[in-house]
Amino acid sequence: MSLLHDYAYVLGFFIIGIGFVVINSVLPLLVSPKSRGAMRAKPYESGEVPLGGAWVQFDINYYLFALIFIAFDVEAAFLFPVLVVYKDIPGIAALVEVTLFLAILSFAILYAWKKGLFAWK
Repeated sequence: MSLLHDYAYVLGFFIIGIGFVVINSVLPLLVSPKSRGAMRAKPYESGEVPLGGAWVQFDINYYLFALIFIAFDVEAAFLFPVLVVYKDIPGIAALVEVTLFLAILSFAILYAWKKGLFAWK
């Protein structure tokens, strides 16, 4: 196959992707009801009548806990490919790199634990 033939596949997928986005953006505008009644301005969430205001303060620990979770989830995603090719890396360099990587993450867990992030109130 020629290089131009390969780019034709890329162009085809690009056109299909753009078409998918355009159709999914325009179709609801054409099909959805156009009523602008009084109920349209009210907040709606899963059929329940809202109680109270929309501004609720959350404890910052929830956000920090979520950030720690995301960091270690990404760490697992990065660690898996390294462990798959671990045998192919010569010498002790791979062991040192993986150990250093895990040590830095372990210190991050210990720091968060010492700051009381994992203690629910």
